[in-house]
Amino acid sequence: MIFKTKIKYLLIFLTSITAMKGVAQSKVEEELQGIMKRYEAIGMSVAVVKEGKIFYTKSFGFKDVEHNTPLSDTDIFRIASISKSFTSTSLMQQVEAGKVSLDDDFGDLIGFKIRNPKYPDTKITLRMVLSHTSSINDSEGYFNLDAINPDKSPNWSKCYNSYEPGKGYQYCNLNFNMAGAVLERLTGERFDKYVKSHVLNPLKLNAGYCVDSLDNARFVTLYEYNGATHKYTPAPLAYAPRREEIANYKLGYTTPVFSPTGGMKLSATDLAKYMTMHMYDGKYNGVKIISKRSAKTIRKPVAEKQGYGLAIHTSDVIPGKNMFGHTGSAYGLYSVMFFDPKEKFGIVAITNGCNAPDGEDMHPMLKLVVQSLYSNLIKQ
Repeated sequence: MIFKTKIKYLLIFLTSITAMKGVAQSKVEEELQGIMKRYEAIGMSVAVVKEGKIFYTKSFGFKDVEHNTPLSDTDIFRIASISKSFTSTSLMQQVEAGKVSLDDDFGDLIGFKIRNPKYPDTKITLRMVLSHTSSINDSEGYFNLDAINPDKSPNWSKCYNSYEPGKGYQYCNLNFNMAGAVLERLTGERFDKYVKSHVLNPLKLNAGYCVDSLDNARFVTLYEYNGATHKYTPAPLAYAPRREEIANYKLGYTTPVFSPTGGMKLSATDLAKYMTMHMYDGKYNGVKIISKRSAKTIRKPVAEKQGYGLAIHTSDVIPGKNMFGHTGSAYGLYSVMFFDPKEKFGIVAITNGCNAPDGEDMHPMLKLVVQSLYSNLIKQ
């Protein structure tokens, strides 16, 4: 009788918990829809991780406005600059293997001279490149490595800022397209194939940098908002296959066609699994991608004022919490991935288009989304 009574109360407790969870989810979904309406968002996918498990996923709005296709949790976005952490994660695998050091001369790694002409005696290291403290900028573009190669471009010196390498910070996409080329030179594998074999496949993620390696029926259309006309325009270049360049590929040189700096494509749910790996110091579901030491190195700020490590940075998106992660924006898409390695929760949110001003550290719409998900689903 006592046993049956305990079971009865346990069932009542579990039913109560389930009901409370349902109420919280209903509330957060109402809030998220309100936020989307405020910013005229096309679609949005979110994922919440709690204590190492995916606790909640939901997609709202449209994957494709032209065909009124609803967005689903399995649909794939180009996630923009969150991609950078896949590059740094892959390179930390090479550090662990003893093939490279974060303090190696980057010019030796890339195969041509990398020196700020104003500071010719200051070595620019791999660590500086991965933390945007290299003094390199994007003024000459970042889709071709020739821009900074003294043997290829007469304007190479314009790629450097006036401050000494290691003593300043400027976010720079060229840094990571070059870092992707270094990965190829270290491994002898094409960038996209290396990341797929050594990061994505072990985590069982349906993801990749190469468009033709994925089911393009699952690609989410990205929409750029024009403030002058108040209209949205599809951005098909986000998923350009670049087949001709790939057919004539040269390892360590053609790498920017895959955009190590912003070309990863995956769903919000799969991004949450990858995020959980970083939250648990390099492991997910018993699979080790990098060591605990490497995971902490990636998170540790190099640019201390900005809180930027090796493609993972700190954020106060949730007041009072020391969050780590990254944001992304390109082709009208905005994305966020932030986690708390101490309290073991994390949040991913991606929109394929919205009407909102830039110029802040984090997109204002997604900041509200993260805070709403935290308040309703984590802070209880």
